[in-house]
Amino acid sequence: MKAHFSPNKCGKAVLVLEDGSHFFGHGFGAAKKVSGEIVFSTSMIGYPEALTDPSYNGQILTLTYPLIGNYGVPPYDLELGIPLYFESEGIKVTGLVVHELCQKPYHWASTKTLDKWLKDEGVPGIYGIDTRRLTKKLRTKGVMLGILQVCEEGEEPNLEELLKEAEKVPDPNLRDLVREVTVKEPVYHKVGGSKVVALIDCGAKYNIIRSFLKRGINVARVPYNFSAKEILEYKPTCVVISNGPGDPKKYVKTIECVRELVEKNIPIMGICLGVQILALAMGGDTFKLKYGHRSQNQPVLDLETGRCYITTQNHGYAIDLNSLKGTSLDVLFINANDKTVEGIKHKNKPAFAFQWHPEAAPGTYDTEFLFEKFLKLAGFVNAKI
Repeated sequence: MKAHFSPNKCGKAVLVLEDGSHFFGHGFGAAKKVSGEIVFSTSMIGYPEALTDPSYNGQILTLTYPLIGNYGVPPYDLELGIPLYFESEGIKVTGLVVHELCQKPYHWASTKTLDKWLKDEGVPGIYGIDTRRLTKKLRTKGVMLGILQVCEEGEEPNLEELLKEAEKVPDPNLRDLVREVTVKEPVYHKVGGSKVVALIDCGAKYNIIRSFLKRGINVARVPYNFSAKEILEYKPTCVVISNGPGDPKKYVKTIECVRELVEKNIPIMGICLGVQILALAMGGDTFKLKYGHRSQNQPVLDLETGRCYITTQNHGYAIDLNSLKGTSLDVLFINANDKTVEGIKHKNKPAFAFQWHPEAAPGTYDTEFLFEKFLKLAGFVNAKI
């Protein structure tokens, strides 16, 4: 049966970029003013998963697909003790930019509109702007800082003041963004048995946790600033470094921890931010991409087999290929589009990592086999794989 929703009443909205560009549109969600790094994703589906991805912390997300919200927002049902349809507890993007907003969604699992969800969680959104023009600008000049203001009904934004403010927007990448999304205390996700994976939570997506739990592996989720000694107290067979937001070089304690774990021959797998952390721990370097990789169709080439995989990605930093020369790391995968490093492995330690999300959510599951590969590396012969 089709659900009926009353539209939220917001007024005008404006998106102002640091270069003086501005886009007027209609507001939805929460009536408020926010600032952040404006990025874009070319994903066509999966806005509930994307909006709750902690890697978007500090960012105003632009969705290039023209129609958003058409299947509403699902409930916070639990599976294996964590929300089934979301990648964290609550929306993590700072703001949302779309071309067309659907106010009358139709889906059997829908409980509310995207508009209502953003309002409930205090996140502003703007629709009715030329997202294609905005995306072309970001691709040409690179991601930019900016301000999104959604006014109350009947109010008008002060463009002159916003243009001045936009010139002095603080860069969220200078903040400790991971601290804002990591668990404050260890969380133990138990499915039974004695097999344990330690997950260094830099802003982990829930589907990483699900991917181990459904294979019969317990997950000890620990804060990103835990030491190697604290992690080893959980007696894990292996360690995973999760995805997360921000500049990887800021997370010095995590880098030091991973370096020590590698030296102790603990099997390690890194995902997204995790690959950058592993590279830095082994003496490599990272750099900021012009506009990042945020989509569900990034082609990745396996240098050992020549095979190409379609992957889900969400990151603004990458490993400097030249910096790996003379280190203990080999390159496993590269991006077929821009030839950036997508995967690495240690030459003689049980450690490897990749820039994309094999757990998808949303996106393709082409490389889910990497979980099996990791569990076998860790000696989980009897795991549910």
